[in-house]
Amino acid sequence: MQFKLRKSPQRNIIFSLIFFDRQFCNENTASYFEENYGVFFNPEDPIKNHPIFQIIKEGKVRVVVLFDVSDHYSQHPVCKALLDFSLAQASSFRKKIQIDLKFADPDLLISPLVQALELSIYDLALYKTGKDQPHPLSTAGSEITLILEDPKPGRFSQEVKRSQVIGHYQREVMNLVNAPYNRLNTKNIVTWIRSEGRRNKLKISVFDKAKIEKTGLHALMAVNRGSESDPAFIIAEYQGNKKKDAGTIGLVGKGVTFDTGGLSIKPSANMHYMKSDMGGAATVLGTISAIAAQEIPVNIIAITPITDNCVDANSIKPGDVIESYSGKTIEIIDTDAEGRLILADALAYLTKNYEVDHIIDLATLTGSAVRTFGSTCAALFSNDDELSDTIYNVGMETGEKVWPLPLWDEYQTELNSDVADIKNLATKPVAGAITAAKFLQAFTADHPSWAHLDIAGVSFGDTGYGKMKAATGWGVHLLCEVVKALQEND
Repeated sequence: MQFKLRKSPQRNIIFSLIFFDRQFCNENTASYFEENYGVFFNPEDPIKNHPIFQIIKEGKVRVVVLFDVSDHYSQHPVCKALLDFSLAQASSFRKKIQIDLKFADPDLLISPLVQALELSIYDLALYKTGKDQPHPLSTAGSEITLILEDPKPGRFSQEVKRSQVIGHYQREVMNLVNAPYNRLNTKNIVTWIRSEGRRNKLKISVFDKAKIEKTGLHALMAVNRGSESDPAFIIAEYQGNKKKDAGTIGLVGKGVTFDTGGLSIKPSANMHYMKSDMGGAATVLGTISAIAAQEIPVNIIAITPITDNCVDANSIKPGDVIESYSGKTIEIIDTDAEGRLILADALAYLTKNYEVDHIIDLATLTGSAVRTFGSTCAALFSNDDELSDTIYNVGMETGEKVWPLPLWDEYQTELNSDVADIKNLATKPVAGAITAAKFLQAFTADHPSWAHLDIAGVSFGDTGYGKMKAATGWGVHLLCEVVKALQEND
């Protein structure tokens, strides 16, 4: 997909999208639409949805679609409007299209429009032998021309490239999360991130089972005991800022490639969706790849423990007491609370072996977060108000929203164990997302700037790509912008 910038519309393009904002319209707007597109339209007239005009000229049918963005003051509604339209009307698109922004704010619109078009070409039919007709913009030689009042390349070309990178890695994350376990196990993830490391100059370290045992990542090993596949502990490093006083941001992602619940087995209904339980790891690895591809001047350490959680005679059992990398012992109340176990080792390893200014972990962790927020936003927990505010504000702008929940000490008592330092699940069926966050906090070595995002409701859900639930790519855009904001603030 190639983008070009022009000042005047091309009359040989038969598919055009016009975005207009009434505050940018003037007495010449209506005549401009008529002369260049054959559309008789007064922008002062109210419109509903996105009217589609078919103009027949010289034996050819030209399609013109109007988008009124007068009431859109952030990027997300624009991105969603075009993505929804592009998915629903894919057959109407052509290989070459133009988008007219002459009477709109390109500074606001270019990023979400490019991102939406990148997302619109995602193909969920990963393993179909008979492919459906691909989106025209996904074919070789596809071209989008942006019509701008000031089309100088230096002004917008970097923004176009940046948005393309984000859209690309959102699609990569969606591929990872949508892949079933028999197509994407530990080895496949390791192969993918090593390939990204070579492409984007990331330092990739992978601990195999022997090194995981030797290192003392006991909680990760405990979850893996029921698996047919060995675990992996991935460390991806990006050094984009080589100044001596440059800070470092740590990212941690839960990578459970399939979650049966272990011996505390889940109901069979919807268990097939548990291929998505590595959404946190996919997002973290996709994010560091996207940051490196954009050459953002920041330093990132990304850690993702990878395993599945299956049933076997060797599986951990409710009542077991296991060790962890931090030295704390953990009483297993429920083997389906496994994600926090592998995250505990990852967080403890990060804080012990690296000096990081901020830590952000992501995990499809609890049904409690889903019951609280549905698919509208992620649950945010943080001990740093400034970090929390940054994530919240960026989320509102990108549309990948978060909402803060408390980390009060009263919730810690629910995790007190009679036989170990901590138990992995509170026994009361309330505040599950909060007590899960409190469990993770116990393994952060009291780091002063830590945030946990429970993305169970937003990482996987209803999309326009198919009839069943699928990956959303949530978090890549958010984290890229959060990392930039933190770098600027520090």
